[in-house]
Amino acid sequence: MENADVAQVLYDMGAMTEVIGGNPFKVRAFRQAAEVIDTLPGPVSELWRKDELTGLPSVGTRIADKIGEILESGTCEEYEELAAEVPMGVLELLRIEGVGPKTVASVWKELGVTDLDGLEDAIDSGRLKEVPRMGPVRVRAIRKAIGRYRARGGRMPLHRALYYAEGILGRLRRVPGVIRAEAAGSLRRRRETVGDLDLLIASERPGPVMRAFASLPDVDEVIARGDTKSSVRLEIGLHVDLRVLPPESFGAALHYFTGSKNHNIAIRTRAVRLGLKLSEYGVFDREGNRLSGEREEDVFEAVGLPWIPPELREGTGELEAAEAGKLPHLVTEEDLLGDLHVHSDTSSDGRSSLQDLWREAKGLGRQYLAITDHSRSRPLGLEPKALLAHAKEIRAASKKFQGGPKLLAGVEVDILPDGSLDLPADVLGSLDWVVASIHTHFDDPPDRITARMVKAIESGVVDAIGHPSGRLIGKRDPYSYDLEAVLDAARAHGVALELNAMPDRLDLTDGGCRLAKEAGVPVVIDSDAHVSSHLSLLRFGVWVARRGWLEKEDIVNTRPASRLRETRRGEAAREERK
Repeated sequence: MENADVAQVLYDMGAMTEVIGGNPFKVRAFRQAAEVIDTLPGPVSELWRKDELTGLPSVGTRIADKIGEILESGTCEEYEELAAEVPMGVLELLRIEGVGPKTVASVWKELGVTDLDGLEDAIDSGRLKEVPRMGPVRVRAIRKAIGRYRARGGRMPLHRALYYAEGILGRLRRVPGVIRAEAAGSLRRRRETVGDLDLLIASERPGPVMRAFASLPDVDEVIARGDTKSSVRLEIGLHVDLRVLPPESFGAALHYFTGSKNHNIAIRTRAVRLGLKLSEYGVFDREGNRLSGEREEDVFEAVGLPWIPPELREGTGELEAAEAGKLPHLVTEEDLLGDLHVHSDTSSDGRSSLQDLWREAKGLGRQYLAITDHSRSRPLGLEPKALLAHAKEIRAASKKFQGGPKLLAGVEVDILPDGSLDLPADVLGSLDWVVASIHTHFDDPPDRITARMVKAIESGVVDAIGHPSGRLIGKRDPYSYDLEAVLDAARAHGVALELNAMPDRLDLTDGGCRLAKEAGVPVVIDSDAHVSSHLSLLRFGVWVARRGWLEKEDIVNTRPASRLRETRRGEAAREERK
């Protein structure tokens, strides 16, 4: 089983336990373990075989035993016991924004609702209003959320699609005769969600590749099988197309199937003007003579352009920029020197110690790490006195741990409903880095959300606005606000906007990044890590930044620690308060 499959079983166990009113500590244990497994950089099965599961954060002996059961059989005894009690359709209800475990338990036990269709019927018949605390406003909100959920159907978050693509490509690269194997399509362009996988193989021997592809262990159905193209559906429902091409055509095919459609139309139009024809097989002149196609760079060279990074290929001006010699020098993960939004287990909801976080960051080559646990409004958040003590501990640890990243004392402070901050200004002013985030009242009108952010920016003690839209991809829509007004305030006060790299957030979006760049507002790419393995997730934020045309100089945490606040207004006064 893949990591994502194991994690899903654990997630479901936590959800079912919560729906039946089980022990909340057990619910949290399942969820935390699932999150750790889901974001592991390597196969969980390897750790199991080496008997090293209990070395992971949030994985004790009992959870490790269950993971072993799941890896051996695809399930475990406790999962089956829960599944016998909770109808499986009930789990899907929890994916609807605004429908939590208590609501699910109520509609299941009081109305007999066990799936999404049943919930819609309960809304249409008016029966949902019989459930306590289910007034007309909330019923309308749930109806809209169901519509959004159904509209999103069929697309998978980038990190999950990438996981499956890398697994398949890894197996196919071992097939004799395979010269090269790559993913194309929206996955290669690093879109935040992926509809299906487009995989390409360079080989003179397509037969063995097609046989290996059709017999992959995760394949549920072979939809079509040909000599050089096959399509399958994986057990998780993901559609995968595979094409095998001769090496001399691979570059042209990689360009063609990477897309986007708008990019391909624009570049083919340019080719026609030059008397050329582009296809997945190569570049051809008017007489049909093949000119090139082995390398992707050849396609661009044939039409007089430099190679354009896949993340930019959306038909939004990249050809014009390339022709004018104005393509951005896109930021890379290697450009990032640190991470400025990290949670620890000293407090808040983090699950790794300062030493574990420091050690992981050192292995990743980071120069600094800001520990930004939650303020007092959040569960387990810090009161002012506790935060100051925590800051002292962080700074002491930074001096103690030698030969690695510097630890910065920070906080993720709540932006309250009136726009004020959850901690006093003098406390916030004593810290090395302050992230201000909205965590409540997502349904406020757009002007109120905007005013809350602007007031926080104008406070003079905030360095960055965290996950600015509050969205969770596929789970919670972004709240509405005036991004341009927020950018205006951020530029005026030297405050950055965060690009939260957590794969279910990716917030700012690529479009938001481009607007920030145009407005002259710096962006900070953060992991929002809650466990040490999350520190490697910065790459997802980098991909979004690249799609947003961001360069190294646009990103705060490409600077050394001594220059992090060089754009902050009133910094001298702030230093005097320390």
